[in-house]
Amino acid sequence: MSQDNLINLECTVCHNLNYQTKKNKKNTQKRLELKKFCKFCKKQTLHKETK
Repeated sequence: MSQDNLINLECTVCHNLNYQTKKNKKNTQKRLELKKFCKFCKKQTLHKETK
C-alpha cells in the first residue's frame, strides 16, 4: 500500500487511533466517517479520519 492512500481513523468518544485504512483521494475529497467497534469504549462508535 502506498503511504499516500493510508489514513487513520480516530474514535470520536475516547480519541484513540484504532484503525488504519485506505481510500481513493481522487474520488473522495471529504473526510471519511465510519461506525466501527472501539476496543477501549467496548461499543460501536463513530470513527473519523485524522489529518
